[in-house]
Amino acid sequence: MQTRIAELLNEIGVTLNGNKPYDIQVHDNRLFKKILTQGSIGAGEAYVEGMCDCEQLDELFFRICRHKLYDKIYSPWQEGYLNICNTFINQQSPEKSKAVAERHYNLGNLFYERMLGKSMAYTCGYWKEATHLDDAEFAKYDLVCKKAQLKPGDIVLEIGCGWGGLAKYMAEKYGCEVHAMDIGKEPATYAKSFCKDLPVTIHHCDYRETSIYNPKGIQFDKIVSVGVLEHIGYKNYRELIQIMRHCIKDDGIALLHSIGGNTSKKFCEPWIDKYIFPHGMLPSLKQLGKVFENTFIIEDHHNFGVFYNKTLLAWHANLNQHWDELKKTYDERFHRMMNYYLLSCAGGFRARDMQLWQFVLTPKGMLEYYQSVR
Repeated sequence: MQTRIAELLNEIGVTLNGNKPYDIQVHDNRLFKKILTQGSIGAGEAYVEGMCDCEQLDELFFRICRHKLYDKIYSPWQEGYLNICNTFINQQSPEKSKAVAERHYNLGNLFYERMLGKSMAYTCGYWKEATHLDDAEFAKYDLVCKKAQLKPGDIVLEIGCGWGGLAKYMAEKYGCEVHAMDIGKEPATYAKSFCKDLPVTIHHCDYRETSIYNPKGIQFDKIVSVGVLEHIGYKNYRELIQIMRHCIKDDGIALLHSIGGNTSKKFCEPWIDKYIFPHGMLPSLKQLGKVFENTFIIEDHHNFGVFYNKTLLAWHANLNQHWDELKKTYDERFHRMMNYYLLSCAGGFRARDMQLWQFVLTPKGMLEYYQSVR
């Protein structure tokens, strides 16, 4: 087992117990069996359990993903099994949808304050001109507002508001009235305080519970959804898009921001599914194209997935800068798990294994040219 993995790693310039910063340092030989029998779950668990280390984990995963080494290690039967299971089961039914909040988003608001910074944004920053995480995240907020052509007096629906950073920005900087919802109890509670004394209403509910966040059935001037689509599963894409169409004026503008995958799949990466984002999955352009049909016209499509690498590295730096404070609440196993998650994803985005898309959508199409914003 060790020989087989060593040979594959050598193909991408990685050496077991080598002296390069992206080489794997093996502390427990059980590592090899876990990887070959359990795939990505085994690899992630082995790292979290301290069976191995890597000084530059992000660079290791960049090499793995860029050369698609996982295709040579992981069994195709696992992918087939997951595809079949998720064809017949809606993993993001209303009953199951709360799992991601309980597993990840309700970890504690202090933890997210320390990791995310002033913006409280847990989505990709816009680093076109920014050099610091806070600047990149506020630039992303402004990009969303400009693309949606927000103006004072607009009534905006935000589907998935997290800790309320964008809702606050839209109200303070653009003079909008914002109605927002989030499935995470702790983020929604934080958002209510974060947006205090602003024309912002926050609801703790599922995006399908329109009777809670839109009881009067009003149609909004604008709708934004940043970082929700990755969580809801392919069986629910159409329902989300139809809800957005039902809730927006005929001359309104919707902005949809989501991580995307290069191929169409029906499941989440197994380790991420088990430990970070239960039942999520990355949509493909093919899958989204089908649900946009007869609901919205795409005015603009923008890919800035290259910026997620910087964003994840900045979150990782914040986490470790504040770890002495956070370790009073969280153990070392959690610390290693979060490092593995943030750095493996950074490597994946750097390798362009994943994308970040923003779509500007209109119900009937603009009669005049839409001036895209970059």
